[in-house]
Amino acid sequence: MDAKEPGVCGVYGAILGDIAGSRFEFTRPEKFDWRREELFNGMSKYTDDTVLTIATKYAVLTGVPYFRAYQRFGRRYMQAGYGPMFKNWLHAHSEKGYNSYGNGSAMRVSYIGLYFDTLEDVEREARQSSVCTHDHYEGIRAAIATAAAVFMARTGASKAEIAYYMRRRYKYTVARPLFLYRPFGRFDVTAMGTMPLAIRCFLESEDWESCIRNVYSVRCDTDTVGCIAGGIADAFYGGTGQDEDALLRRYLIRPNRVGAFDTYLYDWAVKTPEEYRREKEEKGET
Repeated sequence: MDAKEPGVCGVYGAILGDIAGSRFEFTRPEKFDWRREELFNGMSKYTDDTVLTIATKYAVLTGVPYFRAYQRFGRRYMQAGYGPMFKNWLHAHSEKGYNSYGNGSAMRVSYIGLYFDTLEDVEREARQSSVCTHDHYEGIRAAIATAAAVFMARTGASKAEIAYYMRRRYKYTVARPLFLYRPFGRFDVTAMGTMPLAIRCFLESEDWESCIRNVYSVRCDTDTVGCIAGGIADAFYGGTGQDEDALLRRYLIRPNRVGAFDTYLYDWAVKTPEEYRREKEEKGET
């Protein structure tokens, strides 16, 4: 598999993984068939995972500190489904973390793994993106591991190499097969409970769609596991195989409080580094 140029990938796999998983975060139909269930329908929506994933991309491209990007996007989209600790952090206008070991630091970092040139840079930036909110060791570890997995997937590492690095460097147990998860699946928003499952959903996949169906197969925090695993799968397989732009337009462009269509999330989701630099030059910014 050929490596991709840094930053040319989108964050589509993570965003669409969040949207696909949004319907089944808390409930699922009585005769739910994870192999055949449609990935997207009228009940699908973006959640805080998408908002903060795009906020991370915004921070990376603009150079705005991560905490400021998260506050800017978080306050703009207050109904996206944030946890109570993050909501309190938003209202407090804080720059410091709140010792969280939740999975929120991991679900938002895929663009860091897509953009930076070296694993060292990726891991440093992922740490910085985490500590402004999730400054507990487990929150930091999850963010760094996710970004590292995306980077390795993008730059041609094999699944075996990614799995080995996740075990050796981050001490995640990723060898447990999904069929052993399924009878005991439960809603778990901790970084420790989320990361091994998300990585395993990717490792047992054959393409992006099968990765998301693996997420469906286990009762879990499906939007966040889908976001993390979907971001890694997108980088590894070179795309989602979906009509990405049509789906992003469908779910990210929504009427705002005054009835006008808000394209802000969509615009930043699809913006490339080259487009951002060109926009700056046209405005006379350096």
